[in-house]
Amino acid sequence: MTHVQPKVIIHGGAGSSLGHQEKIITLREELRTIAEKVYHKAETGAGARDCVVLGCRLLEDAPSFNAGTGSVLQSDGQVRMSAGLMDGSHQRFSGIINVSRVQHPIDLADYLQPACDRILSDLGAAELARELNIPPFDPVTDLRLQEWLRARANHFQREAAGVVAEAEDEPVDAEARRGTIGVVVLDAAGQLAVGTSTGGKGLERPGRVSDSATPAGTYANALAAVSCTGIGEHIIDECLAARLVVRVSDGLSIAAAFEKSFAEATENGRDFGAIALSHRGEIAWGKTSDVLLAAYHTGKTLGDTLDLGPGTLTGVVDDG
Repeated sequence: MTHVQPKVIIHGGAGSSLGHQEKIITLREELRTIAEKVYHKAETGAGARDCVVLGCRLLEDAPSFNAGTGSVLQSDGQVRMSAGLMDGSHQRFSGIINVSRVQHPIDLADYLQPACDRILSDLGAAELARELNIPPFDPVTDLRLQEWLRARANHFQREAAGVVAEAEDEPVDAEARRGTIGVVVLDAAGQLAVGTSTGGKGLERPGRVSDSATPAGTYANALAAVSCTGIGEHIIDECLAARLVVRVSDGLSIAAAFEKSFAEATENGRDFGAIALSHRGEIAWGKTSDVLLAAYHTGKTLGDTLDLGPGTLTGVVDDG
């Protein structure tokens, strides 16, 4: 079997400017640390899917991000989380939609990978968690609770919660700021996998479904794997993850696929970002939002996208 240099890219959301330099430094450290841990697992020979699940679990445990612990609250004050997982080697998707009171939604999506019924929503997700004896878990943090209380006091004038939870004395951008976490891995066997997990956009109507547990937000085959973040409705309208993978499958380079897709997204007024890997080991990203919180490990380079300026940007890193 040919050995391939593993590659990893992860994201922690996309949205408007982060403001404080101290926050950027903290987020960079968190993202890079998790990217390193996922890379080291892949380097030991672990499969892409297992590495993706590890990365998602670590990001779900980080209260800075809107997934698992630290998820946003919906308009009724409840947390409902979704996660999607796709194994590119089998081109198999599984997902969980609007699950409550679990620590790691990605675990449920992982359990469903070999199942006949591979996407479950609220009641089915809750029953699965019970069957698996997953202990109840409260993912609400104080910052997210205070964020919801401020929004309620203002009659929910904001359309969504922040990508990153903020204290009351920190600047809050009233514009769209959507949070999701995602992990894409190319393993040493040359196989791809992708996972995406989210608490939703926050403050939304109960029952709203995000893009994360759909092929619009999470998609992979043997040639490319993509995880999206941003305004879920915009991602669904573009069918972004699947569109990027299909374009690579049809012969475009991953750089050309991102350039074409994000040019279309800009023309359509979309607000989102995406990360990806090709089977050749090319690490790709793109954004129409001000900020894309992403970090990557090539085996030679540990980098991130936090210093990128606003506006539509795409990029590819290929260290061989």
